[in-house]
Amino acid sequence: MKKEPKRAVLLVAFGTTVSGADKAFHEIEKRVREKHPGIEIGWAFTSKTIRARAAARGRELCSPEAALSGLMDGGSTHVAVLSLHVVPGEEFQNLCREVEKFRSENRGLEKIEIARPLLGNSEDMETVCKILVRRFSRQSPNEGSILIGHGNRRHPSDAIYVTMNSLLTARRSRVFVGTVQGHPTPDEVLPELKAAKISKVLLVPLMTLAGEHAGKDMAGNGPESWKSVLAANGIESEPLLTGLAENPDAVAVWLDHLEEAFSRL
Repeated sequence: MKKEPKRAVLLVAFGTTVSGADKAFHEIEKRVREKHPGIEIGWAFTSKTIRARAAARGRELCSPEAALSGLMDGGSTHVAVLSLHVVPGEEFQNLCREVEKFRSENRGLEKIEIARPLLGNSEDMETVCKILVRRFSRQSPNEGSILIGHGNRRHPSDAIYVTMNSLLTARRSRVFVGTVQGHPTPDEVLPELKAAKISKVLLVPLMTLAGEHAGKDMAGNGPESWKSVLAANGIESEPLLTGLAENPDAVAVWLDHLEEAFSRL
C-alpha cells in the first residue's frame, strides 16, 4: 500500500549576521503555521558565510540540502519550498540547483515544489509596486523615498531593479529604486531626484531584512554609502532600517507564492 503523503514546508532565506534582524522570520513562520496547523516547518539559509559565522558562535544553520534531508528523515514525503529572496538572482538559482540535485539523486522525497521569490514575475512587480507606493509615498512635494536593493551587476536579475524603478517612476509616486551592488546606482538616480526637485528622501531597504548592507551601504557614514552620496549632492536622507519581511503586505505576496507551490504537491 502506498503510504499517506506527509507534507512539509521549507522556508529558505539568505540569512543575516545582524543581531535581532531575523525576528521577522518568526512572524512569517507563525503565519505559515496558522495557515497549515500541525505541519512540519523547516528553515534553511543559502549563504555559506552566514552559516559559517553562526557555527563559530555555536549555532547550527542548515543548508537547503541538509534541511531537506532532515525533513525526509522526519517522515515528510512532499515539501513546498518558499524562497524568501527578493529577486530570482544568484542565491535563488543556487537554491534551485540544490533542490534539483536532491531530486536527481532520488533521496526519498516524493515531490518538491519551489515557490518563486517576491519579485518572481511581472505580475509580482506590479503588485509589490502598489504596496510600496501605498507605504512609502511622501506628502510633501519636495520629499521622496528610495528603496535600496542588493543588486548584482554580473547577474541578469539586476534588470528587475531597473524595471521596478521604471514602474514606480511611471506612477509619478516620487518613489525610486536603487541598489548597493548593481543598477540603478546613485549616479543614475540622482538626476531623477533633481528633476523632481526632491531635497529629502526616506531610505528604505528593498531587501528581505535590514542587515549589514542596509546598515552600512545604505545608511552608513562611509563616503560611498547612499546616505553620504546623497548628502554630498545636497539631498537630506532619513534611513528606515526595516526589511520587506517586516511589511505584512509584502509577506502576504511571499505566502501567496507558497500556497501556489503547496497546491502543486
